[in-house]
Order: sequence, then structure tokens, then C-alpha cells
Amino acid sequence: MTDIDTRVESRALDSRQAGRLAALFVEFVCTGTAPEGLFTEDVFCDLSLPQWRIQTKGRDQLVALRTTSHPCLGTVPRHRVDVTDSGLVVEFEERWQDGGESWYCRELLRADVRDGAMSEVSIYCTGDWSPAVQGSHAREVTLLRP
Repeated sequence: MTDIDTRVESRALDSRQAGRLAALFVEFVCTGTAPEGLFTEDVFCDLSLPQWRIQTKGRDQLVALRTTSHPCLGTVPRHRVDVTDSGLVVEFEERWQDGGESWYCRELLRADVRDGAMSEVSIYCTGDWSPAVQGSHAREVTLLRP
């Protein structure tokens, strides 16, 4: 890639601010409703899936992307947040029920923050793991950590 954005300004958050934004983001993932102060009105989202890529511009479009791609509400059993020079990174797992089955995915969100809210987000998702995929994974792989 040659079109790299080099406008990164140092706007480091402290761990408390990053933790607050991460908690708001987890709330959004679990409820499908973006809490006040999570995203700027003009937030840009770049979502990468295993074989697809989708972009949105604006808070309403980002929320619509989430609610149409994940209409079933779920939980985030674990997440981790790290502060970056321009915002934060949140690594998280999702679990939800759909059609009476338990689904799973792992994701990574990198967010730039402006005025205390996420203004640009890149989300990388493993894709949704059906019960069959989860079972195959459990039989074929021994994880060292959950």
C-alpha cells in the first residue's frame, strides 16, 4: 500500500479514559445500541471479515451495520484494552445464541479518538464460528490460554 495516512497526532488517552471507552464499546456490542459519547457523529468504520470488507461513515451507519450483521444480542466474556498514540485497541470475544445454537467470534478493534470519542475504527473479525466449527476447533487444537 502506498496510500498511508501519516497524520497521526499524539492524543494518548490515559488508561482510565481508554477503559471507559472500551466499556462503552462492550456495551454497544452486547446491546446493539451505541451509548452516548462512544462514537463521533462522523465516525468512519472499516470492517474486515475473513473474505469481505465493509466501510461506513457516520454513527447511524455504523450502528446499522452492527444491528444488521449481528441481530442477535450476546455477551463479551472477555476483552482487553491497550492505549495507542492515537486512541486504543480492544481485543474481544463475542458469544450469542441464534436459532437455538451458540455462536462465537474473536475480534480486534483499533480506534482513533477525537474529543473523547471514537472517530475512526478498524475492526478485524475471525468470522462467526458455528457450533460445528467450534467443535472441530476443540477437537483439533489445544489452546494454551482461553
